[in-house]
Amino acid sequence: MIVLGIDTSTTQSSIALGTERELLGEIAVAGRSHEVAVASTLRQLLSWTGIELGRVGGIAIGVGPGLFTGLRVGVETGKTLAQVLTVPVVGVSSLDALAHSVRATRKLIAAAIDARRGELFFAVYRPVPGGVVRETEPAVGPPDHLVGELEALGREVLAVGNGAILYRRELQELGGKVELAAPAHAHPRASAMVELALPRFVREEHDRLFDLVPVYLRKSDAEIAWDQRARGASD
Repeated sequence: MIVLGIDTSTTQSSIALGTERELLGEIAVAGRSHEVAVASTLRQLLSWTGIELGRVGGIAIGVGPGLFTGLRVGVETGKTLAQVLTVPVVGVSSLDALAHSVRATRKLIAAAIDARRGELFFAVYRPVPGGVVRETEPAVGPPDHLVGELEALGREVLAVGNGAILYRRELQELGGKVELAAPAHAHPRASAMVELALPRFVREEHDRLFDLVPVYLRKSDAEIAWDQRARGASD
């Protein structure tokens, strides 16, 4: 079974094709609008791998948490492709994919995505044979919230993601207990989406298309501005 993976939860768009046996190809693009990047990258990946879109048997979609515009593009693109191809979909947490990329460690894993506004999307994971297990639910907050959570756990931690890199000074307040993963793991990879989704496709644990929605964890800038205007009008 060929699975198409899509992740647009950060400033980088990632597209991958893979099967139970191998990764067939992956392309990651940064610095372009997600609408342009996803469409052009998918065409390029299909051309490079020589795979026709009609051979795709399932779609793994990164559902966040992440940035609003990117997530919306990725999720809607994946759902549209699933409808056109009449194939099942699986939604994958972008934080799960980040943690999965460094699963070989023996330390706890803190996956952190830059949420802007001085905040992070984050969750803590425990490595297990062949993967990771989520220890805390995905959350959003300033970096000191993550620091406090890691301090309470009192364990050595591998911090991964662009949020960990951005707020590395805050994380280093924990002393030698926190190690930063390499920048190559700064963004969720579509190949990890494929790997995490494949067992669910095999077990036929698909998501219902219309139930699959982006995980934002907080209000958009437009919603916040609307709330502020509403409060101002009521004062």
